Amino acid sequence: MTNPSLDEIRIENLEVYAHHGVYPEETAAGQNFYINAVLHVNTMEAGWTDDLTKSVHYGEVCHFMSSYMKNHTFKLIEAVTEHLAQEVLLAFPLIERIALEVRKPHAPIGLPFESVSVKVIRGWHTAYIAFGSSMGDRQEYIDGAIEAMRKEQKVRVEKVSDIIRTAPYGDAAKEEFLNGALKIKTLFMPMELLSYLHSLEQAAGRTREIRWGDRTLDLDIIFYDDWIVATEELTIPHRDMENRDFVLAPLAQIEPYLIHPVRHITVNELLHKLTKEKTIFSS
Repeated sequence: MTNPSLDEIRIENLEVYAHHGVYPEETAAGQNFYINAVLHVNTMEAGWTDDLTKSVHYGEVCHFMSSYMKNHTFKLIEAVTEHLAQEVLLAFPLIERIALEVRKPHAPIGLPFESVSVKVIRGWHTAYIAFGSSMGDRQEYIDGAIEAMRKEQKVRVEKVSDIIRTAPYGDAAKEEFLNGALKIKTLFMPMELLSYLHSLEQAAGRTREIRWGDRTLDLDIIFYDDWIVATEELTIPHRDMENRDFVLAPLAQIEPYLIHPVRHITVNELLHKLTKEKTIFSS
């Protein structure tokens, strides 16, 4: 998730009187909280042009955080911090990442202490999704899923490939597929993103009765930043992508020089390699 080109705007010890806490007297009386925030933004253009619209107005961010803290009540500072980080990222599009700390100096501990705090680092991640459909109104299922992503606040659709027609993949599928790929920015973590994509598949009537069978909608995470994930439920990069020209061809159209974090070659090179192998084996 790290991006060396991002600069930092720092807000230190922003004082907010708010009503958060487990105990009723905390939410009733309220107390002072202190916010430390590091906003990761590319400030170069603003620096050269002296134009505030090219950067993030830290005064507006301060007022936003103060207002949010005052107008919402949570029992845990973990919840305060998590929700506040997300709302800042949603409200200020130029902020790619935020390191946010909420300090509570008057927590009811009953011992001498300076403060307790919770710090989180949250931000936008780049993911690449392969989509396909081989049943029913295939174009409508694909268009519906992409439109749903455009409406989801935690997803920004940045690029969508052309749709290609491909032969069935695997032994069970019988119908022609429509396939493509898209690039998104998302606040969802990998498992959250997987669950969200499954919800879109289910909304399109997707069932998983036959492995590799025809389906109304198929949404696969191909890449997520440069992360490597290997669990029972999810593998990133997608474990079979290098053998699927219907994944590589659309990906190469929208991001040809994207580097596979395990194989350390570009999508273009993966596609060229697969095409060459298919030519050799078919000759």
